[in-house]
Amino acid sequence: MAETTVAEVMAELAALEDPKAREVNERHGDDHGVNLGKLRALAKRLKTQQELARRLWETADTAARLLAILICRPKAFERDELDVMLREARTPKVHDWLVNYVVKKSPHSEELRLAWSADPDPVVASAGWALTTERVAKKPEGLHLAGLLDVIEAEMKDAPDRLQWAMNHCLAQIGIEHAEHRARAIDIGERLEVLKDYPTPPNCTSPFAPIWIAEMVRRQHDK
Repeated sequence: MAETTVAEVMAELAALEDPKAREVNERHGDDHGVNLGKLRALAKRLKTQQELARRLWETADTAARLLAILICRPKAFERDELDVMLREARTPKVHDWLVNYVVKKSPHSEELRLAWSADPDPVVASAGWALTTERVAKKPEGLHLAGLLDVIEAEMKDAPDRLQWAMNHCLAQIGIEHAEHRARAIDIGERLEVLKDYPTPPNCTSPFAPIWIAEMVRRQHDK
């Protein structure tokens, strides 16, 4: 297959631009108008192309960066490269996809988790907490869960939105996965009341940690 150029891909993304999709995305802080189903279809056609992914990322265009994440080879990025990319990823969807689809699969994920968790930038720190939540669920050995609860208890209430959301997810995950810490996790959630009044659509689970924990534990028992 002839090599796809950045210009060709950018033209295709421009053709997929939908004003209604842009309006919805911009309400969530994402400045692009491409339907994500169509973006994934384009990625499937392009297949994995690491060099093209790097060049698309360099355009700084949000839709191009989302596509880059879908066609890249996660293990091909160096640690410092991922650190720079995360700091450049200022829209929520690019940030989330980069962490979930790339960094979590990287051999550098643990090193970055530790570095980012301690970063003074709350958006960067939220990525560290997202990686910690992943470990709480899948590889908790070596994590000091009581210590994580101490930090959440002290800092989550006044944390900026993105960081607060990530800490809250970690709190819920500890309560869901680790019965010995469940009562304390629920107690912290009840006292801090973070996301207690978050508008939750019907048939969705509230992100308020005590409700979230109870619902997921109930589902586990019903299996």
